[in-house]
Amino acid sequence: MTNDAPTKFLRPINVFVARGSRAENTFRAAAGLPGEPVARGAPEVIAPGIHPTPAHDLVFHQGKTIGNLTFTNFYVGGAQSWRQTDIHSIDTSLEAAMSDPHLNNVMAQYFTKKPTTTFKPSHVLPGSAPAVISQGDIENLVANLHNEGTFDAFDLGSTVFNFMLPSGTILNTDSKPTHGSPIAHARGVAPRQFALVEEEEDSLHGLGGYHGSVHFQSAAAPGTIYYAVGAYSEVLPNGHRNGIPVFAQPWMNVVATFYHELNEARTDPDVEDAIAAGNDPSAAKFLGWVSRQGEECGDFPVFEAQPLTQVFQEVGLADGSGNVPVQFQYSNAVHGPEGPINTPHRRARRPRAH
Repeated sequence: MTNDAPTKFLRPINVFVARGSRAENTFRAAAGLPGEPVARGAPEVIAPGIHPTPAHDLVFHQGKTIGNLTFTNFYVGGAQSWRQTDIHSIDTSLEAAMSDPHLNNVMAQYFTKKPTTTFKPSHVLPGSAPAVISQGDIENLVANLHNEGTFDAFDLGSTVFNFMLPSGTILNTDSKPTHGSPIAHARGVAPRQFALVEEEEDSLHGLGGYHGSVHFQSAAAPGTIYYAVGAYSEVLPNGHRNGIPVFAQPWMNVVATFYHELNEARTDPDVEDAIAAGNDPSAAKFLGWVSRQGEECGDFPVFEAQPLTQVFQEVGLADGSGNVPVQFQYSNAVHGPEGPINTPHRRARRPRAH
């Protein structure tokens, strides 16, 4: 992706979209790093059927990473919108995947020490299932929960709050709250400077989820809250696909979606600040590990896989306790998506990005 037109807005990708979807076409058309040339480019263990793509290797841009991640899950739509068996399966599988040594051996190359994760008990949020949720709605919800003290026991600098949407809810990337949304406007939320509001950027057109951050003011000091949100990926009764349904059981798609988002959040948590900075070349200073095409660790594997089952797979846990559904992440060591490995690769080079 080149920056030939000075008025074109280039942005790193912080969304999870399906290969060949209208959402992918829209976001990839705008993807890139302001001021960055496109890398030109060649393995070890790579996902079968996928060729190495060294031009898409991740580059460290000197931004923040989260080596010791804490996360928790919030289930939107009230208890009536969720099966308890689904909540249990999502919580236990996502915790196991994020803490699995063999999966973390892939991600260790992007950290100075092997990364760790801690799962805190999940919560079901009161209310009913919304028909549509926007980024503005989610960020208002984040701010409201913070104002209520829900996040007081967490280290906000190293925590990601996951928001699981119920069956049938449509997710979009509109920075404005949905008209008539049951999620009230929150005080202290910094307004977004960038909004994608076309229908191509909703979960009926290939959007699976995204991660971001909310800046807030407090009596002590300003701060940042990190979040991720994802659709309940499934084939709807009318035959339409909501999200990215790869596995037959929707709860497995939820786990794979948030495995994608959490790995991106810990390797590139401040991507929203880079997006908000627009086409200013200094925007890249907010980025952690992102390719020269603007892709985070979970993006190119989805763009490259055909079929998606090349990178969406159930894998065995290192302790032999069972299998978990995940999406393979990009590995610089093999120049492509990689599944669990027995030993970590050498740490990826951290040259200053130019």
